[in-house]
Amino acid sequence: MALNNTFDARLQQETAVGAGVQILLLALLGSAIGMGPAGWLTGLVFAFATWAVLSRALHRSRLSSFGPANRVTLGRATLVGGVTALVADSFESSPPVTLLVGLTAVALLLDGVDGKVARRTGTSSALGARFDMEVDAFLILVLSVYVSTQLGPWVLLIGGMRYAFVAAARVAPWLNAPLPPSFARKTVAALQGICLLLAGADLLPHTANLGIVLLSLGSLVWSFGRDVLWLYGNSGTGAGVEETATVEPLVRELKLELAGR
Repeated sequence: MALNNTFDARLQQETAVGAGVQILLLALLGSAIGMGPAGWLTGLVFAFATWAVLSRALHRSRLSSFGPANRVTLGRATLVGGVTALVADSFESSPPVTLLVGLTAVALLLDGVDGKVARRTGTSSALGARFDMEVDAFLILVLSVYVSTQLGPWVLLIGGMRYAFVAAARVAPWLNAPLPPSFARKTVAALQGICLLLAGADLLPHTANLGIVLLSLGSLVWSFGRDVLWLYGNSGTGAGVEETATVEPLVRELKLELAGR
């Protein structure tokens, strides 16, 4: 019991350090751009919520160590917190587009690094996969909010689709079944952040940005629709379970993969 308490204390220290780094980033952003109350409040809420949720999840997971992969994901979460604060601040004043794009680009580039680190170090876990998924999903949601101010509220469909899927799965449990591996699904998932980043950078004409985001939304609808049809067709038959049994190390991530675009 004492050993478990020691491990838990060390894990909580990791989350506390992450929250501290998040607050430090907010302070740097605040001094650099004169961030207003909306940005500060949103950033602090994000930091506290991340610390609270992650601490509770770590306590329940009984992990013996936080692990290098989770540290990478926590670093990405810190960047996403900075992006969130900047987007919230953009409703009060003109956003520093270069800074926002820079933070977002680094967060997107690091996506996938945590997974590779986890596999190479043998530290893959259900918690790590879920943590990675939530950071990705929230970044897409925040970017869609930002781009919606330029192109219209319909862009929110991109960020909200994953959360709508999760809500639907509570009503229709068959949506929680594991999916077979799909390169197309991963490609579409990666496309969302890239397209929203391009549109948010506002370097291209309005028509081009509109086309890019429409492409993003169209591919996402296609991908979700294809997977939902597959899940419906295999619900209650057990077909999907047998097909994914050959990729045992990835099963936990596959359960979350559709949501983690």
